[in-house]
Amino acid sequence: METRLRWDSTRRLRITVIVGDNGPKAEVTVCDIDQAKDISFSWNFSRSECITGNIWKKSSKRVRPSQYIMSAVNDTKFNYEVFLLTGIPGQGDIHLWISITFCLTYAISIVGNSLILFIIKTDLSLHEPMYMFLSMLAVTDLGLLIASIPTILGVFLFNSREISLNACLAQLFFIHSFTFIESSVLLLMAFDRFVAISNPLRYASILTPPRIAKMGLVCVLRGVAVILPLPIILKWFRYCRANVLSHSFCLHMEVMTLACADITVNNIYGLIITIITEGLDSLLIFLSYVMILKTVLSITSHKEFLGALNTCVSHFCAVLLFYTPEISLTLMHRFGKSSSPLLQIVLGYVYLLVPPLMNPVVYSVKSKHLRSRIIRVFVK
Repeated sequence: METRLRWDSTRRLRITVIVGDNGPKAEVTVCDIDQAKDISFSWNFSRSECITGNIWKKSSKRVRPSQYIMSAVNDTKFNYEVFLLTGIPGQGDIHLWISITFCLTYAISIVGNSLILFIIKTDLSLHEPMYMFLSMLAVTDLGLLIASIPTILGVFLFNSREISLNACLAQLFFIHSFTFIESSVLLLMAFDRFVAISNPLRYASILTPPRIAKMGLVCVLRGVAVILPLPIILKWFRYCRANVLSHSFCLHMEVMTLACADITVNNIYGLIITIITEGLDSLLIFLSYVMILKTVLSITSHKEFLGALNTCVSHFCAVLLFYTPEISLTLMHRFGKSSSPLLQIVLGYVYLLVPPLMNPVVYSVKSKHLRSRIIRVFVK
């Protein structure tokens, strides 16, 4: 016998009992459980019914509905099929204004990154390694936005909090895949700056278009390969402790903790892939900047010295915008159990929304060639 709990957004607990693979099914809906009168019920496999009130267990010991539900939630026979997403707790009265802010953020981010791609594609003078890597970053940012837009705007605009298990797993797969891909792209951009400053005469011969395309393909394959096992493993878990997520999108670290199973393997694997991907990428980026700084300090011309440093400023800002919220959120989910829930929620939105919003701005401001092309587009 399998029992499934589904807590919907109308404060109803839907309980489904299935006996055998093709056996009878009973469905009971508990309505308005916090304010109803006391009644008792037993399973009836011939009909569906909606009952209101407190629930008596077989022991005839009267319990509050919330106590019964928590008892059921801790029973591994129950399995949630739907999760509830969360906006910003305690701020429900201003969700509409928050949603307007998010809509503007998404619109600016999508237009900004799309404009970067359009200009790089149509202007042959920008078909250089640095701008090819920038176009990869823009595509990755767009992917991250598209993966998170539906649920975030759904929660804040329409109070649509429900998300099925399969949809949740698909979302966390795309969010984490694009995150790891972006980490790889930032590493490639650091390598690009290192070659441009340390070996400018061989820059074009080292970073040829076919080689850049292969690098981009490796980034995508690595991001997908390391993340793919996570939703597959999560799919086999039962979820019976709770079904309320603290964000308006799905993340592996949070969904994993809701499982009524031993999550040691999942936890260790997630930590390992984070270290060997983002940890290794950030270390190599740091080493690249150490070598770049060493080369720059050997330049005698003050003008060339400032020019070399200026080419790295935009990339350094992109690295800070990406790794700071991402690492902070990861550490908070894994080790900061006593940290402020509101801080976790805010960091989650910063992690998803700020890099795609700011990357086009930073590169447009710091790149004279790109800035002039953008101005030309709007002046026409």
